[in-house]
Amino acid sequence: MDNQRLIVWVAFGLLAFMTYQQWLKDYSPQPQAESGTQATEEAPATGSLPALPSAADEEIPTLPAATDSVPAVGEPQAAPATLITVETDVLSLAINPRGGRLEKAFLKNYPVTKDRPDELVQLLSADANDLATLQAGLITAGANGGDYFNATLTSEQMRYDMGGAEQLEVVLRWDNGAGVAVDKVIALTKGSYRIDVQHVVRNNSEATWSAADYTLLKRSALPQERSMFDVDTYSFDGPIIFNGSNSEKLDRDDLLDAPVSLRAQNGWVAGIQHHFLRAIVPPTDTNYTLGVEIKNNISTASALSAAAVAVQPGTEHIFTNTLFVGPKLQSQLADVSSSLKLTVDYGFLTILSNPLFWLLSKIFEYVANWGVAIILVTVIIKILFYKLTEKSGRSMAKMRELQPRLKAIQERYADDKPAQSQAMMDLYKREKVNPAAGCLPILIQMPFFLAFYWVLLESVEMRQAPFALWITDLSSKDPYFILPLIMGAAMLFQQKLNPAPTDPVQAKVMQIMPIMFTVFFAFFPSGLVLYWVTNTVLSIAQQWHVNKVVEEEQRAKKGKGKKKKE
Repeated sequence: MDNQRLIVWVAFGLLAFMTYQQWLKDYSPQPQAESGTQATEEAPATGSLPALPSAADEEIPTLPAATDSVPAVGEPQAAPATLITVETDVLSLAINPRGGRLEKAFLKNYPVTKDRPDELVQLLSADANDLATLQAGLITAGANGGDYFNATLTSEQMRYDMGGAEQLEVVLRWDNGAGVAVDKVIALTKGSYRIDVQHVVRNNSEATWSAADYTLLKRSALPQERSMFDVDTYSFDGPIIFNGSNSEKLDRDDLLDAPVSLRAQNGWVAGIQHHFLRAIVPPTDTNYTLGVEIKNNISTASALSAAAVAVQPGTEHIFTNTLFVGPKLQSQLADVSSSLKLTVDYGFLTILSNPLFWLLSKIFEYVANWGVAIILVTVIIKILFYKLTEKSGRSMAKMRELQPRLKAIQERYADDKPAQSQAMMDLYKREKVNPAAGCLPILIQMPFFLAFYWVLLESVEMRQAPFALWITDLSSKDPYFILPLIMGAAMLFQQKLNPAPTDPVQAKVMQIMPIMFTVFFAFFPSGLVLYWVTNTVLSIAQQWHVNKVVEEEQRAKKGKGKKKKE
């Protein structure tokens, strides 16, 4: 083998092909839905969610059907109800008094694009074309139960503003007309995307009142379109469920075939999209039935308490639940639940991506620039692998020294390939050169490259993060393709330091490779290209140094040989 770099490129191609195959498996476009379907905002019909066990000899039904609905796509919509607006420093919310449903959520610190700062990311919407709503409530039973699900709650004010306070509470009230009062308290904290919901039940009647709490997340579930020019479209967009030990992303086609339902303690259910999350996190000390289904192009993720609670006359009971509506900031996700960080989708290289992100975050705390953090992490990785890459570099340098002799062997045995191969192997053995020695260290580094790719693509902390000059968003492609061009030029220069293939065909392939990579990387996140440019420049410096050392060793060896002859 006269050029081990060919093996490296083949191995890289295989890794890229494996990644592409995994992408096809997880994220391939789904078949188009049948025409004529319509989106409805009705609650799941009986049978969509499992019935609850009885409490105090009263049967607790499944969720009743709501009397209001969202029209199908294209149909005229009825005049919206008067919504209760809530403003915090990071969220702008709107609550429908009908059931206390969260129908709007804008993220104040996250514009859709940097050039349109006033157009904010919207995670909740009652729009039939892009439905996403969250509703937490109670299922009641018995003659004195009342229909909480369809009830219109009351509030002392229609607008709430956190201002400079640390916390804000929105209180909605309901009375069943038979002595039972419920206060729905929605609590928000400054700087946080966590939403705590409490239902404070006061039973002032003379009969036992039974109820179970539920939370529903409804989202449009249309086939996902993808574009190579938009990295957002390559991230998973759909429901994910956690059973207390493992998480699973749920494919749209599978849910169309059969809904998913499981009972878990310390579980949760959520809807994820690139960088953002809507999650239902029930209390960890209670069993909940978690379910996800798709009907009429609407996915319904639900958490339903596995047992009803009987509130005795003259007593009070508080039902609690936690919601999360916001960016996948890993520090905030960990505060809600340690397992909620699984919604950050680093793919099959999570075991490498997590420590890489941790290291990036720690360095960012000091340098306050994600681009600088990427450069410094690249330097650290290069130092960790220095000894391995040094062996690779020495092998390359020795192969470079042998190029004239290898070419002479090829010319001498041009018509006898077996003899040519034997002569080359004898030369390698005599000069103590292993042509494959440089492959393994480089192959070991490839998983880090792929892990870095997922960190830069999926970490919302780097979304729209600027670096310097024209690089204003490290999570998207270079708008002027300058970094990919610098990378291609650096790869060409790196080739000059390494031995050229003696085979003309291989030589042409190696010359084209930087051009191919430049085109390939043109649409990668600029943060990843920055990593590869930095890595290439460091590799050039290391290889130049190794080449000089090997040349000096060869000159010293030749000098000793001459002295012995004299």
